[in-house]
Amino acid sequence: MWKKEDAKPMGAPERPSAPVVMPPSTHPVSSHRDAPAAPTPASSHATACISQGIRIKGEITGSEDLFVDGPIEGKLNLANGSLTVGPNGTVKADVVAREVIVRGRVEGKIQGRERVQLWSTGQVIGEIQTQRLAIEDGAVLRGKVETGKPIDRAGDDRGSAVAMAGKTSVPAGTATI
Repeated sequence: MWKKEDAKPMGAPERPSAPVVMPPSTHPVSSHRDAPAAPTPASSHATACISQGIRIKGEITGSEDLFVDGPIEGKLNLANGSLTVGPNGTVKADVVAREVIVRGRVEGKIQGRERVQLWSTGQVIGEIQTQRLAIEDGAVLRGKVETGKPIDRAGDDRGSAVAMAGKTSVPAGTATI
C-alpha cells in the first residue's frame, strides 16, 4: 500500500509549501519524455512542407526548399530552392526551381535550372526544361523535353531585328526594336 511518507525523496527537507521538482529524465510521469523531440532546423533554410491535408490554389513563391505531399494548383516559383513532390503529391502548376524531384504527379511546365529527377513512382505530363534530367525505370513522362544549357537567342534576335529595320515588311513572329 502507498503511504505519503514513502513518496518523499531521501534526505529532502520537509517543506510542505515548496513542491519537489525532479528533472524530466527521472520524473515518474512525464508526458513529453516519450514523445519524439521536435526537429530543430539545421539552418535558416530548413525545408518547408505541405502535407496531404492541405490544399493550395494560387501562387507559391519562396527561396527555401519545399516538400509537397498534397494537392497544389496554380504557379510554384522557388528561384533558388528545391521542390520535391512526394508520392502523394499532385501538382497542377507551372514550376520554376533550381532542382525538381518528382515522386508523385506533376501536370504543367517544369523549369529546373540545374536538374529534374523523376523517381520510379513519378509522373510528369507537360514540358520539362533543365540542364540535367534523370528518369528511373517505371517513371512516366508525356510531353516535351529540353535538356542542356539554354541557348542564348537574345543576341540572335537583336541582330536580325537590326538587319530588318531597314526593310518595310517584317515576317510574322519577329519584332522590330
